[in-house]
Order: sequence, then C-alpha cells, then structure tokens
Amino acid sequence: MKNLITLDEFILRRQKDFPFATGELSGLLRDIGLASKIISREVNKAGLADITGVAGNENASGEEQQKLDVMADNLLISCLKNSGECCGIASEENDTYVTISESKNAKYVVIFDPLDGSSNIDVNVSIGTIFAIYRRQSAAGECQLEDFLQSGTNQVASGYVLYGSSTMLVYTTGKGVNGFTLDPSIGEFCLSHPDIKLPEKADIYSVNHSQYRDFEPGVQKFIDECIDNGFKFRYIGSMVADVHRTLLKGGIFMYPGTTKSTNGKLRLLYECNPLSLLMEQAGGKSTNGSQRILELEATELHQRTAIFIGSSCLVEKVDAYIKDSSKVAGL
Repeated sequence: MKNLITLDEFILRRQKDFPFATGELSGLLRDIGLASKIISREVNKAGLADITGVAGNENASGEEQQKLDVMADNLLISCLKNSGECCGIASEENDTYVTISESKNAKYVVIFDPLDGSSNIDVNVSIGTIFAIYRRQSAAGECQLEDFLQSGTNQVASGYVLYGSSTMLVYTTGKGVNGFTLDPSIGEFCLSHPDIKLPEKADIYSVNHSQYRDFEPGVQKFIDECIDNGFKFRYIGSMVADVHRTLLKGGIFMYPGTTKSTNGKLRLLYECNPLSLLMEQAGGKSTNGSQRILELEATELHQRTAIFIGSSCLVEKVDAYIKDSSKVAGL
C-alpha cells in the first residue's frame, strides 16, 4: 500500500512555495477543506433529511436559492470567520461582501460559490464548491470592495470541491494542480491525483445544445465541426462537474453568450476566474471568446461572462471561429 499524503500534510510541505509564506494561506486552505468535509456529509444526507428543494429566497443573481445553497454558504462563512486568516468574504449567494471585523488586518480575502449546480442535488447529480483566494490590496483595517474586484491573475490560490461518487478537492497555488479524495473511513482528504495535466487527446465537447440557435455563428460553426469530426458530447449542467471531467479527460467546456444573455451567465469572480487558473495550471486555456478570462477587468461582484475552457487547441479554434464570424458581420 502506497504512503498516504493528507491534504494538511501536503499544504504544510508546500508552504515554502507560497509567495508570502507566513502560514495564513495554509490555514485558509485547511479551513476550506474542513468546511467541505462538513458540506460533503450534509450532501450525502439528501433524501434522508429535509435539505433538498428550494429555500424560498433568491440569491444576489436573482436565482432561486436551494436549501443546500444556504447551508453551504453559512458553513463556509462560519469556518472562515473562525479561522482568523481572512479579512473579508464574498459569496455568490450574497449581495455584497462580508467584512470580518475580528480579523480585519488579515492579509487575504476569499471568494466562493458555496454550491455550484445545487439544483441537481434533487436528482443526485454531482455538485461542487468553487473558491478563490486573493491577497488584499487595501491598507490594514476593514477590507474594501477593491480587494475583491481584482484581476484573476492576482489569485494566490483557487480550487473546487466536487461532491460526487466520491468527494474530491482540487486546488492550485500557481505551481501545478493537485487533487485529493476524501477517505470517509479516516475523515481526511488524501492525495490521489498529483500534478494533474490535461491529456493530449481532446475529442470531448460540452455545451448546452438546447441553446444552439441562440449562439453566435462562430460558436455554431465550431459545434458543427465537433459533430462532423465525431467528438464525444458530454454535458452535466453543473459547471464544476463539467470542468472536472474536462480537466481529467481533456476537451472543452463552453458557456457562450446568447441573443438573450450576450455577456453569458456564469460569474467571473465566483466561477470563471478560479476554474480558469486551475485549467491554465494544468496546461489548458480559458477565454471569453476573444480575451483571456484571467485578464478580464472585474467591475462588479456579480459580473457575468461567456467562457470557453479546456484543451488549448480547442479553445484557440473556437476563438478563431468567433473572430472570423465577427469580421464577416462587420463587427
């Protein structure tokens, strides 16, 4: 039996790699790991406890909140407040950011989507938590909006936790991507996928086909080519699950803009930036069809964007088709 390396042990070993290695970032990553263990436990009770279905409220994006959304959001906020390692939190479920007065002089802020794809929990489909950690930009004292509206290139760490047939935590600190699987018998995340790299083979595409008619011509042309070339079509409808498959199997996940939602529907800060950093660290690319996601200017907490993420060859091809179709249209 190979030696098991736990998440906590791995984080401590890698602490010397962090640009500002004073222990706070290590503590934040461990706290996120702790919160995700509790969320995983609760998710596994779905169907046995009254935690599925809608909560009767809308989140900051105007979407109906699920009971599990609220539960996961509260758990993460509680764990991060208790840690004392961050000065502020921004969640997809809340209108604005939360200042943590007890640790207002801490060096980091955390941004997260507490439960991506939570509407799928009622049908037992994989869902996940997405997170990003930034070093604050403001002076000591209570954090400011500017600490959250940073370019994705400023992320010091990002990752996700996938709650599926097993619970996996995948993260990067800008020095490669590593995955950990939760061993329920010992209650620890153990290193299971070291140094993840996208496979060279890239013949899987993932997109919501029902919106094909509303996509711009360049995206339609790319999808048509995927079909003509016999690509495999896979779409779960939970971004963290679709990106996880793309990370391990190669291919491309797309959530383009449409005639109704020209800027796309996914959130730049909570979903696209964290997963884009991971994908780039694994050797892939991520764009909005014309610009690198990580270089997009963040102007508001709940900003939306289109995204094309996955194997570099496929992302570059769809970008080229979009650019060509824009030229034809005279844009």
